[in-house]
Amino acid sequence: MQHDEVIWQVIRHNHCSFMAKITTGNFCRNPYNVTGICNRSSCPLANSRYATIRDHDGVFYLYMKTIERAHKPNELWERVKLPRNYEKALEIIDKHLTYWPKLLVHKVKQRLTKMTQMRIRMRKLALKTREKIMTTPRKLAKREARREEKAEKAALLNKSIEKELLERLKKGVYGDIYNYPADKYNELLDMDELRVAGEEKEEEEPEVEYVEGYDDLEEEDIEDFVGLGINGSHAFDGDNVGLDDDDAEAPEKVDHKRGRKEFNLASRKLEKDESGAKLKKKARVLVEVENEGASERQKAVY
Repeated sequence: MQHDEVIWQVIRHNHCSFMAKITTGNFCRNPYNVTGICNRSSCPLANSRYATIRDHDGVFYLYMKTIERAHKPNELWERVKLPRNYEKALEIIDKHLTYWPKLLVHKVKQRLTKMTQMRIRMRKLALKTREKIMTTPRKLAKREARREEKAEKAALLNKSIEKELLERLKKGVYGDIYNYPADKYNELLDMDELRVAGEEKEEEEPEVEYVEGYDDLEEEDIEDFVGLGINGSHAFDGDNVGLDDDDAEAPEKVDHKRGRKEFNLASRKLEKDESGAKLKKKARVLVEVENEGASERQKAVY
C-alpha cells in the first residue's frame, strides 16, 4: 500500500535526489512537478492523485496519475494531447479534471499559460537574426600558423633543390650515372625554348612590302580610256570643221602631213579595238583632209 504522508516525511527530512536547496528556497528538478517548488502539495512522488503538463517538441500534453494505477509503474501516467489553441486546451483540462482538487486544477492552468507564453517568445526570437559569439582557441590558431610557416619554407627549399639539380643535369655534371626522371628534364628544356622564342619574336622588326596599285583593272578598261581620248580629239576637230563650213570668208589652212599622221594613227587604233574588244560597239571616226590647191575635200569615215 502507498501512503503519501510517510513518503513525504522520508523525502522532506531525510533525502531526495530531485531537491535543490538554494538561498531563496528549495526547488524540485523532477520533470513532472507542476510548480517547480519543493512542497507537500506540489511533490509528484508524495501525491497519489496528481496532474501536470509537459512539452514534447512544441506539443503540450496533460499528464494524470491516479491511485488505481499505482501498482503498474509502466502505466502510471495517463497522457492527453492538448491543441495549440489556448481556449480549447483549457476546455480539455476542465473536462478531464472535473472532480479534482481546485488548487491542483488552478496550478495546471497556470502552467499551461506560462508554457504558452514561452512558446510565443521562442517563435519571435527564432524569426530575429542574432549575432552568435564564438570563441577561438589561441593554442589551435598558433599551432596552425606554425604549420603554415613550416610548409612554406619546405616548399621553397624543395623548389630550390629541384632547380639546382636540373641545372647540374643540364650542364652534364653527373654524366650518365645520375638517374633523374626524363620528363622533368624535358619540361625544363621546353620552358627554355619557349622563353627564347618569345624573345626572338620581340626582337623581329616588321617587314616592308610593295604592292601593285592597278591589279584590279583589266585590259579592256585601259582600252576604254584610250578610245575615249581618241574620240574626244576627233570630236574637237569635227567642231572646227563645222565652223569652217559656216564661215566661208575665213582662210582655210590645214597641214597636209599632220592630217595624214592623224589618219594613220586613227586607223591603227581602230584595228586594235576591233581585234581586242569585239563585243563593244565600234567607234565611228570622221577625218577630213583638205589640200591648198584643191577645191574638193577628201573625207574618210570609219
